Amino acid sequence: GIRKANDPLIEASVGVVDAALRHDFPQGPCFRRYSYDGYGQQDDGGAFTTYGRGRPWPLLTGERGHYELAAGRDVQVYIRAMEGFANPTGLLPEQIWDQPDIPSELLYYGRQTGSAMPLMWAHAEYIKLLRSAADGKVFDFIPAVAARYLEGKKPRRIELWKSNRQPKSVRAGSMLRIQQKDPFVLHWTRDEWHTAIDTASTMTPLGFTYVDIDVAPDGPGPIRFTFRWRDPDHWEGRDYVIAIDPPK
Repeated sequence: GIRKANDPLIEASVGVVDAALRHDFPQGPCFRRYSYDGYGQQDDGGAFTTYGRGRPWPLLTGERGHYELAAGRDVQVYIRAMEGFANPTGLLPEQIWDQPDIPSELLYYGRQTGSAMPLMWAHAEYIKLLRSAADGKVFDFIPAVAARYLEGKKPRRIELWKSNRQPKSVRAGSMLRIQQKDPFVLHWTRDEWHTAIDTASTMTPLGFTYVDIDVAPDGPGPIRFTFRWRDPDHWEGRDYVIAIDPPK
């Protein structure tokens, strides 16, 4: 309920997932957890010890089914896929084998690996997907969350600037957050140094410190700034500039 299923960011993310993590088996689609996952059996069928290759997880097929339901599409292909990934006694594995058969290791394409089976998380996802399909809506959708993020006031956009991420511009009406590891005073201006403001950074329990700048909806630009570091006390020795894009 934080974002709609057809939100452009979500749709773009799903496209990336399909390109990078999706594997289509005869039973249906399944998905790896993330790129370069090392939790899984070796390519030769050897057991996972300290590092291997992550394989597709049937429970992620169930999670994708919930997304498709939220997007108003048919989920039967995902239900049938999860059922197809189960062994003859109906147990769902943690991962399934996505390479050619290795009979000597009891590994067959589209069947369980040597990972945990049954994985109760996968069974719970399957049961939840059945319930969601029967109800015609996602079972664990939380109305209070949707009311806050989809129906209430939209949270203000924050554009983050830090040493290894330096955006060239920021949207008018947003919040610009200047973040660093060490305490600093931000020396900055909105009017090409005709006037300047000094703002001390705020330290967080997470080990970084920041200054927030309100970017006015119709304010002048660009924003220029530099750092006066606290420990030891010295100036950065250069200015940074961020242009202001018009509001959408």
